[in-house]
Amino acid sequence: MKKANGIVLDKPGKPDYRKPSAFRIIVLLETVSKILDRLSALRLASAARSLGLLHPNQCGCLASLGCFDAVATLTQEVRLLQAAAFKVSTLFLDVNGGFDNVCTNKLATILTRGGVSMYLVAWIKSFLSKHPRRLIFQGAPKVFCRVAVGTPQASPISPLLFVIYIACLHPTLPQGLAISYVDDLTITVGSDLVRSNIRALQYYFGSIQSQGANLGMAFSVPKTELIHWRTPKDRSDVSFPIVINDMLFPPSQVVRWLGYWLTPTLHSSVHFLRWLACGAPMDNQLLLHDRPRRSVPVGQSTTHLLNLQTPLSVSYHPPGLPPSGIEPCHCPDTRVCAHLGPRPFCGRSSLSPPRVSESGPPYFMAWPGG
Repeated sequence: MKKANGIVLDKPGKPDYRKPSAFRIIVLLETVSKILDRLSALRLASAARSLGLLHPNQCGCLASLGCFDAVATLTQEVRLLQAAAFKVSTLFLDVNGGFDNVCTNKLATILTRGGVSMYLVAWIKSFLSKHPRRLIFQGAPKVFCRVAVGTPQASPISPLLFVIYIACLHPTLPQGLAISYVDDLTITVGSDLVRSNIRALQYYFGSIQSQGANLGMAFSVPKTELIHWRTPKDRSDVSFPIVINDMLFPPSQVVRWLGYWLTPTLHSSVHFLRWLACGAPMDNQLLLHDRPRRSVPVGQSTTHLLNLQTPLSVSYHPPGLPPSGIEPCHCPDTRVCAHLGPRPFCGRSSLSPPRVSESGPPYFMAWPGG
């Protein structure tokens, strides 16, 4: 029941795919093993909440909490500190290879001292030790090898075990807050001066770095970022960098954290403009452009469309622009119709069979009787 296939997937945006760190292994367990894994995760989650094994500022892998809760908590803490006339700074950290560096014995010690039942601790130790894995990629040998490193990804209980394992990496701040989402950690501090924030961030980073070293955890240097928050009316110089592990990190003007783009003034326009820019290429891209096709007569069976010698051309149009050859209708239903774009230009009628409009390239599936 512990045998599983490991699917090797490349991580997007990596500069060098010759390194093993540029790939991610997703473990596919047997169905019965998944059910048992899920049941154990539910029991452990209930026990961890009641026994206080989860840090209250951890937002990942927990029911009813998500990325939005972490970002909302961060922005709320920044605004509260700014309302008290403090200069606010945040250091963004990422645990390097966190799931792979979980020590089974240390995790079992944490669970036992926390009061978790012995049978559940024994099951977790068996789950994390000597599990046979077979990597699936082109040219890989189809043999199983015993693996005893970390927690397997794509397992329901693995993220929960990880957040319990790193619960001690949340420092208690007198003026600030440490928030995390699984392996993404932020340290926010506030004081009268930005230089004081830099010294405080360096101190707290050194503290959690030493605690992480005891657990076998380290932080990724390329993913470390610094931001100095300010109000829209604040024009003071906030360009002070921070030195961590003999490396200089200047403050960023835009930080992407958990899928949200954050600016020093907490203005939401940058976030929405970035997402709109990501979708802009699709708005102007024509999926297919083939030579002209003969039209399908109105009233003919839709199965005739599947019998055409060549496929039909389909094009995508951004909202507000009617496709060529289709007259805009005044239908109040503005939902998107498949392959057609906005519903006001599809002329959809549930009583009419489909036809193909051929007023000129590109060619569209149209619905008569708008």
